[in-house]
Parts: sequence; C-alpha cells; structure tokens
Amino acid sequence: PNILLLFQPSHAPETNPIERVWQHFKLGLRWQLPKNLDELRLSMRSKLEEMTQAVIASLVGWNFIREALSVADI
Repeated sequence: PNILLLFQPSHAPETNPIERVWQHFKLGLRWQLPKNLDELRLSMRSKLEEMTQAVIASLVGWNFIREALSVADI
C-alpha cells in the first residue's frame, strides 16, 4: 500500500544515511588538531550544535536515498 520495500546490498554506504552524517562531521573537523579528548569532544559538540533540521534532512532525506538507488540501478 503506502510502503515501498527497497532491498539493498549488505554493504552499501552510499545508501546508508548515517554514513553521510559521519562524512559531514569528518569534513567539518578535518583541519582541527585537538590536543586531548576533551578538545575533541568540544569540537564534536560544536559541530553537532551547528546542524539544523535542514542540514540533517539534506543528509538523510528520502530523495538522497532514491537518487543513490537509481544511480546504482537497484
């Protein structure tokens, strides 16, 4: 009815929304060199607080997944 099942390969990072979130974090923290774990935590927390609903939606939204699956011909 209103549910569309999409079967994906067992390892498909391009269709896994959390992978895009991790990539977003890595790009934002790439050039920072924390001296200790506390500095890393502060940087991560700051980056997390910058994420708006619009950013999250763009990273994990349904359109992204549909586009990735269509390119992969799944």
